Amino acid sequence: MAEKIIIAIDGHSSCGKGTLARQVARALGYIFIDSGAMYRAVTLYLIRNQISLEEVEADPSILQNIRITFEMNPEGDFYNTHLNGENVESLIRNMEISKRVSEVSKVRVIREFLVHQQQELGKNKGVVMDGRDIGTVVFPNAELKIFMTAQPEVRAKRRYLEMLGKGLTADYDEILANILERDRIDSTREYGPLTHAKDAITLDNTDMTREQQASLAIGWAKGVIMSR
Repeated sequence: MAEKIIIAIDGHSSCGKGTLARQVARALGYIFIDSGAMYRAVTLYLIRNQISLEEVEADPSILQNIRITFEMNPEGDFYNTHLNGENVESLIRNMEISKRVSEVSKVRVIREFLVHQQQELGKNKGVVMDGRDIGTVVFPNAELKIFMTAQPEVRAKRRYLEMLGKGLTADYDEILANILERDRIDSTREYGPLTHAKDAITLDNTDMTREQQASLAIGWAKGVIMSR
């Protein structure tokens, strides 16, 4: 049996990291972990409980009340995010969460809390995880690192169509502005900023279909696995 590896997929907001990670995980029989969903779930918890970021920084033990898990949907083709046992997958994808998640993810104690959880989830390998700092902070020794990007306008259009497809209210200009602001915050925050790991392969999917990007990444993964 081939030795399992860790695949870290980092990149800009709304460039399809989760989609690619799920495709690669499914092809390899690996576990998919959406780190961005974890930050969104924390954001939802804080909003619901009217807890400010200042309160979290003053008392990090607040975070111990948060339990995030991923469970496969009945169709067996998607992992839903659960917050303290509740399926919150659709709730964490709305614009209110999107507007606030980058500020939440800047808080060091929150990042440290989730990074620890992410490292535990990946300790047995056979994991595909996507996010902003997976290949640089969470799994700096990951056997395969992919850095994804695409033109902001393309990312905004994809996000817009995705939201419409889910029956959510969407405004293209608002989404584009949100993406540009998230890029700025993600790239400039003090702890765990979005950076291109030196040993990461760049995947610009501006002009790629989902099938094309999946074929490319799965090929890279199989190449790494076969070389071990």
